[in-house]
Amino acid sequence: MNALRITDVLVNNLILVLVLASAGLNSHQVVAFQDSDIKLQLSLRFRDKESDPAHPGVVQTRTESWNAPETAIVICDMWDRHHSLNATRRVGELAERINRVVDHAREQGVTIIHAPSSCMDAYAGHPGRLRAINAPTAENLPAGIDSWCAWLSEEEKLAYPIDQSDGGVDDDPAEGNAWHEKLAKQGRNPNAPWKSQIATIRIDERDVITDNGTENWNVQEQFGIKNVLVMGVHTNMCVLGRPFGLRQMAKNGRNVVLVRDLTDTMYNPAMEPKVNHFSGTDLIVAHIEKFVCPTITSEQIMGDSAFQFKNDNRKHLVTILAEDEYQTRRTIPQFALNHLGLDFRVSYVFSEPKVRDQLCGSDAIKSADVLLLSIRRRALPKAQLDLIRAHVATGKPIVALRTSSHAFSLRPGMEVPEGGQQWPEFDHEVLGGNYTGHHGNKDGKSKTYVKIADDADDRPILAGVDADEVEVASWLYKTSPLAEKAEVLMTGRVEGREPAEPVAWTHSSPAGGRVFYTSLGHPDDFKQPFFQRLLTNAVYWAVGIESPSPAAKSDGQVDSPESSPKTSASVSKDKFTLRQVETAELKVVDDLELDLLIREPIVANPLYINFDERGRMWLVQYRQYPSPAGLKLISRDNVWRNVSDRQPTRKYSGRCFRRFNGLMIQRSHLP
Repeated sequence: MNALRITDVLVNNLILVLVLASAGLNSHQVVAFQDSDIKLQLSLRFRDKESDPAHPGVVQTRTESWNAPETAIVICDMWDRHHSLNATRRVGELAERINRVVDHAREQGVTIIHAPSSCMDAYAGHPGRLRAINAPTAENLPAGIDSWCAWLSEEEKLAYPIDQSDGGVDDDPAEGNAWHEKLAKQGRNPNAPWKSQIATIRIDERDVITDNGTENWNVQEQFGIKNVLVMGVHTNMCVLGRPFGLRQMAKNGRNVVLVRDLTDTMYNPAMEPKVNHFSGTDLIVAHIEKFVCPTITSEQIMGDSAFQFKNDNRKHLVTILAEDEYQTRRTIPQFALNHLGLDFRVSYVFSEPKVRDQLCGSDAIKSADVLLLSIRRRALPKAQLDLIRAHVATGKPIVALRTSSHAFSLRPGMEVPEGGQQWPEFDHEVLGGNYTGHHGNKDGKSKTYVKIADDADDRPILAGVDADEVEVASWLYKTSPLAEKAEVLMTGRVEGREPAEPVAWTHSSPAGGRVFYTSLGHPDDFKQPFFQRLLTNAVYWAVGIESPSPAAKSDGQVDSPESSPKTSASVSKDKFTLRQVETAELKVVDDLELDLLIREPIVANPLYINFDERGRMWLVQYRQYPSPAGLKLISRDNVWRNVSDRQPTRKYSGRCFRRFNGLMIQRSHLP
């Protein structure tokens, strides 16, 4: 009887194989249909579409379980050569990791689609190429599927974060010229030298090869694909725009996700917003997460660690955001975007949306160079809290905001979740504080004022920070007395009351790690230039590198991507004088010296300077440039021109300007 049952199973399986094969499916898809229980457990990162297009959006995560046989990986334009030498080098690095990921996913039943554009001649007759050509035409073939998809919406276009108008090549000019000469000697077109996919990525006979939108869609429909993972290059160009790219897949209903650590961007750091090349990729990834689709990292497939380029020498800042009162899911990503793109790789760890006392993405803590904490009263699982304990125990630095003074201490009467642990000593032992509540001015009737502490204005963290007393939105915490090793940087007071309280200080952890804490952190605090500078300096100080030069700002102006610090030039650790501020951003050759001899405080925002035959200087200034009064900046276009909410009203008429009173000079500003 058992033998008969076994025979029946074999016969049934043979019939299934023959039926599926007759439908055009290969043995890989046959196995996938037989073993459909394999799941990909993924944590998808995405961002809310806030009302301000220029804002990176509040980072959020959700978990999904994908059936492996219903999933495809599209490998975009991983060519054997590129016209950019640095791009070719980075593709070579990526290829090794992509090959391992693809091999692993293929054996789980995931369909692999190789898409090296303009290289199909190299694969004529290959089973994977024939599989794409012979796929039956899908009944739901989308209109325009073979076209490049430039934008999903006008909003996405307006919010584009980098200037790639120079083509994004970041090669050294001499190296780039030599590379083009080498390509020409190889018989390749230096401007389009690709002939195939890079050989490092193995193409299995079970795979698919296509660079065509229709073929790609037909194959996915034939194999029952619902989910698509896209990896390859370049994120801001082909990965987004190709007929098989992110925008087309998202527009036409595929559950598409970018593998954000297995991609690269064509971005030249000399172009706006003048950040590190890899930070340019991060900006595009954030843009994709907000406007196009979610992202994941490859370790979710492999179970190891995410990929990182060998020349990505940025310090790894891991931000843990687990509080609901001060909106730091919104304010800290915007701060990081504006101020840390030059020298830091930023990862985000969040509290689980449905499980208050658990973190999502906590493995990132293992590789952190510095932790930026915004946590409030969490009792984390032991394994997650141990990651933070280990960071502290190895002497790594901490930067902590506001409620982090009671990060791991529940209120009396709050129930500790099963498996959760508290760390009430964290405030005093690590941060050096003594939080015991606040001064009762939460209602706003009594204002809070902060200033630099006496004899503290020569500290590196305070370079460029205004020494004058300033009103802040955060109500005052009770923090005295601090630990003996704590050094107070700023103090605060409640209007009409005494005494003052420490609001910012440095400390050393038990293992000797650098620690900075401030009880500030209200959303309105992040709008204050002094707080932006203080927090920027603190992050740089924590990892032992000098902070970029403070950018000169008009009164009340808040840093934007245009005005944020974007240079790594060394600056004095002393508090900046007027002379230092006005010359710090100017660079001269080694045999020249720059000094400020005379200044004109009346002149603001000069647009044009010229000298006449008598040596007199004539200057045109526009005090409202680049933000005319009455206009609201909503974004910047792809060459970094300001885009306002409306067209400015012109205060002149006719072709001859005989009356100049009230003339509005408008330069590079779009409605």
